[in-house]
Amino acid sequence: MFGFGARTLALAEKHRWMPSNQRRDFAVIKTLASLKYECELSFLPLKNSLQGSQDKFQWHTIQGHFLNVSIMAIPCLCSMAPRGLAPNTRLNNGSMALIVVQNTSRSEFIKHLKRYASVKNQFNFPFVETYAVQEVKVQPRTKIGHDTEENVYLHSISAEGNYPWNIDGDLMEGASEVHVRAHPALICRINQMCGAIQ
Repeated sequence: MFGFGARTLALAEKHRWMPSNQRRDFAVIKTLASLKYECELSFLPLKNSLQGSQDKFQWHTIQGHFLNVSIMAIPCLCSMAPRGLAPNTRLNNGSMALIVVQNTSRSEFIKHLKRYASVKNQFNFPFVETYAVQEVKVQPRTKIGHDTEENVYLHSISAEGNYPWNIDGDLMEGASEVHVRAHPALICRINQMCGAIQ
């Protein structure tokens, strides 16, 4: 995740001295206060079996201000999102879900976040776009936000050319451009090896 998910985790990690629930609430509120990231997304849509093999696949590019960008290869089921963060993903088709949350009001963004915990479709908002993709490149454009005490920490990372990323719940600092690609043959091979071990 880039944007809200990563910045919230970065702020929560900085305040590990707080109790867990308090730290989570603090990080969410502080991140929501200064949230709007400008970046360029380039992605290669999932190959359609109806297209000829000689067709070249075109990269699609979108630029703008985004509140969150998620790239997921599995549904990511959890207690806070019983349907998963990306419910339409499957390991067997070589795709990933690219979920882009465009800039919108904080109240609308919070409604979107709350939908993850319900049975309603969390993507049924005009500011949320989803794509089935093979590859994604994310290139942040500028550092955004006010120089409050909390934002100094968050934006010092981007000033150095690195941005926080939430990778499977772990905080990582990535270079200014991150390239993510699905490797379906590798996933199948690991699955076969795991089946043979059992």
